[in-house]
Amino acid sequence: MSSAIDSRIEAAKAAVLAETGRLHAEFGRTKAQIKYDGTRVTPVDIAISEAIMASITKQFPEDQFFSEELAVTDHPVPVTARYCWILDPIDGTNNYANGIIYVSISLALLEDGVPVYGVIYDMARRVLMHGGRDRGVWDDGKPARVAPEAPHGHSLIGFHSPVEKSYAAEGKRLIETFKIRGLGSSALHLAYCATGHLDGVVEHNNKLWDIAAAAAMIEEGGGKLDYLTPTPFPLKEFWLKSPRVQYLAGNAAMVAKLHEVLGR
Repeated sequence: MSSAIDSRIEAAKAAVLAETGRLHAEFGRTKAQIKYDGTRVTPVDIAISEAIMASITKQFPEDQFFSEELAVTDHPVPVTARYCWILDPIDGTNNYANGIIYVSISLALLEDGVPVYGVIYDMARRVLMHGGRDRGVWDDGKPARVAPEAPHGHSLIGFHSPVEKSYAAEGKRLIETFKIRGLGSSALHLAYCATGHLDGVVEHNNKLWDIAAAAAMIEEGGGKLDYLTPTPFPLKEFWLKSPRVQYLAGNAAMVAKLHEVLGR
């Protein structure tokens, strides 16, 4: 195994855990503002971004670091370094500002544009989930796997209402077939699938920073991640205005069933 990756994994876990106190202290108190794209941001998003970026770039100055809250919006930034980082400082900002506990800090390490390890702090359970290529998947320090059961009517599927209403019919079919959970954090949906808390995930609304960390975990946990739109990986450039990513996730049987239900 690569010592270069292992040292970065330890740095990532330490950097994320160092910000959990700030995350909890301002929960439900901070004020959110509307960004250029209609999503929300708080001062805590910015502070966590700046702190984690400072910690990582101090240790690995040759790496590139991208955050949803610190990037430029007017043009893409080429990915030129062997290792780069993608941070979503608060995935679930709407939840966070409104005092709803399903919130995460999501930090991904990419090698040559491909996610190789993800670190996700689950605020609701106050635990760290992490994992990636050849290093297992870990949930609060315990080994974890994708749920092995075949799809059935009580399978729990992480699903958020599509922004584009043309996909509403797909949502109806999912609701008619499975039990649905919409937590308000896409990173948690996919990480919960990688660790067996959810049986599957269908997402229509994601950007790459929502999924990069958990994307590194899902296959290592024994699952599949099938993109319904062009895959964002290997990442060639980082841009806040990049297209939305749609995907299905779960064990192989679940992903096949989700394709059948959606009809694509």
